[in-house]
Amino acid sequence: MTLAELKVALEGVNNNAFKDKVAYRAFPVGAAPSLPFICYMEMESDNFIADCKVYHKAAIETMLDSNLLVWDKAEYYIEDEDVVQVVYGVQI
Repeated sequence: MTLAELKVALEGVNNNAFKDKVAYRAFPVGAAPSLPFICYMEMESDNFIADCKVYHKAAIETMLDSNLLVWDKAEYYIEDEDVVQVVYGVQI
């Protein structure tokens, strides 16, 4: 899967709920859509993989699994904005 294909797949999550709400790295200043939205970027990861499966899934995780992508996840609370940021690391 390419990054362009990943963007298309992410936009289609939850019956196109993220159409026009997906950006590489970040949205332009002042142009971010309302929450929730998705930003993705390339980075290296050192994943521990067992049986190529993750067992607790959300809609995004189901899409990643259905495209046979290996992923990991971290959550962070951003106090200044009172939001939870969920970060998925994906191997492409």
